[in-house]
Amino acid sequence: MDALQRIEQALEAALSKGMSDDSPPLLQQAVRHAVLTPGSRVRPRLCLAVAMACGDDVPAVTDAAAVSLELLHCASLVHDDLPCFDDADTRRGQPSVHRAYGERLALLAGDGLIVLAFENLAWHTLRHPERLAPLLMIVGRAAGLKDGIVAGQAWECEDRIDLSEYHRQKTAALFAAATEAGAAAAGRNPADWRTLGANLGEAYQVADDLRDVAGDAEVLGKPVGQDAAHARPSAVAELGVDGALDRLVGLIVGAVDSIPSCPGGDKLEALVVGEMQRLLPAPLGEDFMRRLRDARG
Repeated sequence: MDALQRIEQALEAALSKGMSDDSPPLLQQAVRHAVLTPGSRVRPRLCLAVAMACGDDVPAVTDAAAVSLELLHCASLVHDDLPCFDDADTRRGQPSVHRAYGERLALLAGDGLIVLAFENLAWHTLRHPERLAPLLMIVGRAAGLKDGIVAGQAWECEDRIDLSEYHRQKTAALFAAATEAGAAAAGRNPADWRTLGANLGEAYQVADDLRDVAGDAEVLGKPVGQDAAHARPSAVAELGVDGALDRLVGLIVGAVDSIPSCPGGDKLEALVVGEMQRLLPAPLGEDFMRRLRDARG
């Protein structure tokens, strides 16, 4: 079974266990729409890749960690698309949840997915309780008020925004959690893997900022030009396209160089670089790869 198939099966299992025939039918539909609309699943794929590099001795715990992070990510997208934030019509090429099911169900679906993320961790660590506490700390911090996606989203409510903190909390937090959770799920020290995820997460946000000014809405499956439309902080607005590309290269070099020595190191490096190239529109992707080769000699 490849990583994506493994993730999709685990997501379906989590949703089936988290809801029942007695759950409100429209809520069930909204939750499934939020989660099962096809996406890149980059965070759970990263979690699985790190776990496999660390031995992946308890795959059920690894799957739980990966799925819980994706559930949190999907919840954040549902809330981010709401009229009080981006008021987005589409997500992943489909109507956003509030467009398809209304604002009330979108809010509840997002809230429910956050709760389900933690339930899912508890269900799958019953036979390995020593791994639950580290995973709860990692996932909770990634979602929370201090350094997580809630704090990151809240920067959009401030008059003055710290771009670095905004990127670190809104996007990098879940990536750092993905690499840490992959290690923790396999019984390894998560701290050794944090830099990889943190750098990759910031890089992902810079790439997303570049896509917002140079991408195609039909290809991306979501509107473009949203940063300017909503006066949001952006690496492109602060650094320009050229400066943002340089920043992206620096982050990826830092991410790759931080990978601990392990049997799967080459595959992880390929995943990191390939994901960045995939995210960028073709001309920017080619420019990024050229700059990356120059930076790495």
